[in-house]
Order: sequence, then structure tokens, then C-alpha cells
Amino acid sequence: MESPIPNKMSVSLLNGPCHADYEGDGRFNGKHPNKRRVFVQTENGCVLGMELERKDDAHTVKRRMQLMLNVPTAESSLTFGDMILSNDLSAIRTDSALLLTKNLMHRSSSTPCLSPTAKALQQKDQSKIVEIIGHSTDFTKIKELVEDIIKALRSNIEPIPVNGGLGGAYYFRNIKGENVAIVKPTDEEPFAPNNPKGFIGKVLGQPGLKHSVKVGETGFREVAAYLLDHDHFARVPLTSLVNITHSIFNLNDTVFGNTIQNNKGVSKIASVQQFIPHDFDASDHGSSRFPVADVHRIGILDVRIFNTDRHAGNILVRKVNDGEFGQVELIPIDHGLCLPECLEDPYFEWIHWPQASIPFSESELQYIESLDANLDAKMLRKELPMIREACIRVLTLCTSFLKEAAAFGLCLAEIGGMMSRQFRFSDQEPSELEVICLEAMKQVMALSESEEQTDEKDSKFGKSAMVKHNRALSYKQVGLGKKGRGNGQVKACANVVRSSAKESVGAATSFVKVTDMNEDEWWLFLEKFRELVGPAIAARKISSMNIRHNPRLGSSCQF
Repeated sequence: MESPIPNKMSVSLLNGPCHADYEGDGRFNGKHPNKRRVFVQTENGCVLGMELERKDDAHTVKRRMQLMLNVPTAESSLTFGDMILSNDLSAIRTDSALLLTKNLMHRSSSTPCLSPTAKALQQKDQSKIVEIIGHSTDFTKIKELVEDIIKALRSNIEPIPVNGGLGGAYYFRNIKGENVAIVKPTDEEPFAPNNPKGFIGKVLGQPGLKHSVKVGETGFREVAAYLLDHDHFARVPLTSLVNITHSIFNLNDTVFGNTIQNNKGVSKIASVQQFIPHDFDASDHGSSRFPVADVHRIGILDVRIFNTDRHAGNILVRKVNDGEFGQVELIPIDHGLCLPECLEDPYFEWIHWPQASIPFSESELQYIESLDANLDAKMLRKELPMIREACIRVLTLCTSFLKEAAAFGLCLAEIGGMMSRQFRFSDQEPSELEVICLEAMKQVMALSESEEQTDEKDSKFGKSAMVKHNRALSYKQVGLGKKGRGNGQVKACANVVRSSAKESVGAATSFVKVTDMNEDEWWLFLEKFRELVGPAIAARKISSMNIRHNPRLGSSCQF
């Protein structure tokens, strides 16, 4: 499945660009309350908007895809984030994105997906030029941005392809011809079927540029980074997920076989981000004049979302105070490779900048202390219900680590260093964060094995269910922001954490997979993790006084 696959896919030719242009959140468009608007995307990128009624199920959706787009649906699965929708669709909210994929044992490149006629699609698929996906709290701002785009399209002001980067991206402009948004279709990401820059070979839902980020899901992460930037702390630009139609979008010949003629518009799911005017990016000049507060704010966000691709090229620099150099502000962009499904090696370019070694200010410490991973998890499940639970667990873990490390007095560079792996010869060693996680997982496994033996003894007395219920409640009551360290046995754990972790990692590249734990084990893991963090940080403080660490030689995807 890792080898290039020659795919064919259908194209949704939709309504013309000059009428019924915009449709957004159901709160604004007067839809019938018993109907939900969803966007079904095939693994090759084809998108079809449809109305779901209360009685509809997964088989109904597959049947419509087969009839309307001639998509073969035998041996296929309809997925919504982590959920495989076998029948019931009650969990699906309006304006959600679903993915239709072939089952792994039945993937084939021999069955083409033929294109229907434009007339047939206009009768059945009433998608608009731009439809906002999701229920963002900033819907009004996003709606205004979308309206600027539509006004320009009506005046024949066309978008412009972005030359840089590995994926397909387009500048959309306003009525004055000014760039106002960057649109990135999910099927034009690196390795996706319609990538315009030659990086193809996979279908949506497969591991992508980073093994822990699936193809077609970087747009979700772009939106997540914006939603998690509370109070616009790091200045992440306004970002949303949309279903958008335009003829400029790329369609690879290897996918379509040159079957498209006089294309009036291809419908795609994409992230749309507000364009921020700027003077250059951080790679164009040295970092010595960057404000300490700006570096800290971006770093705090990157730590929380475990950004695996923070290079200087995705930090914009804008002059302030009438353009005098020396007075600048930083704007972070391109967060498609954050929130991976498991811990891996992050890339923090700022880790080498002197600003990252300056202690946090009082206001920064207060912001970190105010972060609530549980509330953030609830918010993401509401705003981006298609995001995978593993990504939310990574956010929870990293937020907990950031809060503990900052409260202990670590600076940003030290925190980033504990999260980054070191390279010894040709092998990677687990990061200090991963070492702590592995020891916590080891203790959870040992406790689970012990309790299983106890459960076997108690089962004849009916005690097992009650014990498990009470244990689950106690795990969920653990607060990620509290400073309690547990009992005196914790300090002894710090001395054996690294050695025991190395014994268990072997040659794996993903040392910590949070999806390997069930719900009870996850909450117990968080409790054990918090017990181990303090001693591990203390041990690091002592070792850093005596040992000079080698500079980290990570790599960036320049995504």
C-alpha cells in the first residue's frame, strides 16, 4: 500500500459561478431541522454534497454516491474521523465531512470512477461555490472572508496558484485584486491523488508526508491550530474548512485520463486561511531582532500542538512602526503537520534561537497556567468532529507537559529539547518526553496485569465490575493543571525511567502510540505521567549542568 497507485476519480461539475454562490452554517441558511448537510469525499478526492434525512443510513449514502457519481461502493467503508459508519448516522452533525474508502483487502486500480454529465450533477448536487464546513465560533468573520472571495470571482478576478511548498495552494483575491485568502485542497496535499507538484502515489486516508498524519487531513489540523490559539495569543490567521468549487484546482491526468473538457468547476474540501500581508518570512533574515514575546508565543503553541514542522519559512515577519526595521511581529502559518496521531520527532526551529532560552514572563506563565486540556478536547470534538481521538490525546498530553515544565521553571528551549529526539550514529533515541511516557505506560501495564489477576479471583463474588467503575471515575477526576506529585515513591522512578524505556522501544520509530490504550488505561497513564514528570525534569536540570548537549540535527518537511 505504500507504493504509487494509478487512480481514477470522478469530478463533480457543479453550478455556474454567478448564482446561489454561498451557503454556510445551518443556523444562517434556513435548512429544515430534520435534514443535515454533509460532504462525502472519496479517497481520490471527489466531493459530493448531499442532504441527509433522519431515516438515512450509511447504505443510503453509498447508494447515492454510486448513482450520482458512478462510484463503486462494494467492499467500501464510510468513515467519520475514527468512526466506521456501518449503518447508524445519528452521530453525524450537519456540515460534516465524511470519507468513502475501499476496504484494505479490496483496494484496486482497475475499477475506474466515470464522470457523470454536468446536467445530471446540477440536478442532483446543489453545492454552492463556497460552503463552510463546521460550526466555528468565528463564523461571522469567516463568512465575511468568503463573501470577499465570491465578490471577486463574480468580477472575474481569478485566484493565483502558489508556487512554493509541496502541496497545491491558491491565493484567492478580493474585488481590489488583493490577496485575502490561501486555499489548500485536501486532495492536493503531498502524496494525494491531485497533487500538482508531482508528489503523488497515495489515496486519502493513508499515512502521508508524516506517517502519523494521514493524507487529506492536514486541513483539519490547520483549523485546529487556529481554534486552539486562544485569545489570538500566537496570531494564527483566521482559518476554516470549506467545500469550494473552481476550475483552477488541479486534476492530474494520471487520475482522470484527460476525460475532463470545458471544466466549469471542481468541488473540493479545502482549508481556507486569511492571507496576512507581510514583508518577509523568518528564513530571509536572522532571528536576532525577533521579539522575545513573539518567539515565546509561537513556541508555546507549537509545544501544545506538537508541531512536527515549524521551520523559519512558515513564520511570517511583518514590520511595524512605519516600517522601521527592528520593530517586527511574527505570524505563524502552515500547521498541517501538527497534532500527529502518535508522538514522533517534532521540528522546532526556534529551539536554536536565543529568545527561546530566556525565561517565560509572568503573563506567559499565567497564560500557560490558564490552559485547560479537557476544555480544549471538548471544543475540538464539537468544532471538528472528524478529527481523530488520538490527535486530541496528543494535545492533552502535550498541554499537561507544558504546564508542568513551565511551573517547574523550564524555559522554552529546555521544553522543546525534552520533546525532541537525539540522533546517535544512524539511530534515533526516544526523547525525554517519550521516555517518561514509556515508563508511565510500563507502570500502567504492570498495574493492569495485577488487577486482571485480582479480577479473576473476585469475579465469583461480583466485585470486578464495581472495582473497574470506581477506578475509571478516579482516573477522570485527575486535573491536568494541579501541581500534586503523588507519594514518595515517585522520586525513585526518575533514576530508572530512561533505562527501562530503552529496553522496551526496540527499533520502532513510533515509541509512544496513545491509541494503544483504552479509556481507563489512558486516564491512569495521565496520572502516572504527571507523577514522573517532576522527577524527570529535576534529573534533567542536574544533568544539564554537567553535560553539554550536542546540537539537534532534525529535519523539516518545508510543508
